[in-house]
Amino acid sequence: MKRPEKEQLVAELKDKIKGSTALYYTDFTGLNVKRMTDLRRRLRRAGVEYVVIKNSLALKAVNESGLAGIRLKGPTGVIVAKDAIAAAKVLTDFRKENDQRPLVKGGLYEGAAVDEALVKKLASLPTRDEALGQLVGAMNSVLAMFALALEAKKTQMDAPQQAA
Repeated sequence: MKRPEKEQLVAELKDKIKGSTALYYTDFTGLNVKRMTDLRRRLRRAGVEYVVIKNSLALKAVNESGLAGIRLKGPTGVIVAKDAIAAAKVLTDFRKENDQRPLVKGGLYEGAAVDEALVKKLASLPTRDEALGQLVGAMNSVLAMFALALEAKKTQMDAPQQAA
């Protein structure tokens, strides 16, 4: 690959990284083309990109984005995510189904380094939509209980008048 092509790849990855909250570095060794295609489709459905790029170019893009890079060895795929939790869920679910492949080498979440254990913890959290749904459900139940309490109070107030 010639220098202008490399610079273009770095610039494209840098643009993707700027709009993201998380990067996960994976080692896709042991996955065949069918499994890789399946992983890419699942990630794409979740609004996440999976980029396979040379380690030196990936690190250059990460460093130029103002984030701290880590040392990478071997084949690396970079998951670039705006929703870190959704990406972690897809990755964790895929790994469960495919003999713990791809391996998680590490990554960055909101500028801080993460490891495989933290990716698993992120996967166990509710997504933004799920969390908002839980919040709305909690607020709805509080309002429903308040309405029932008011109704019960009204019934109590009306009861002595009916007896007279």
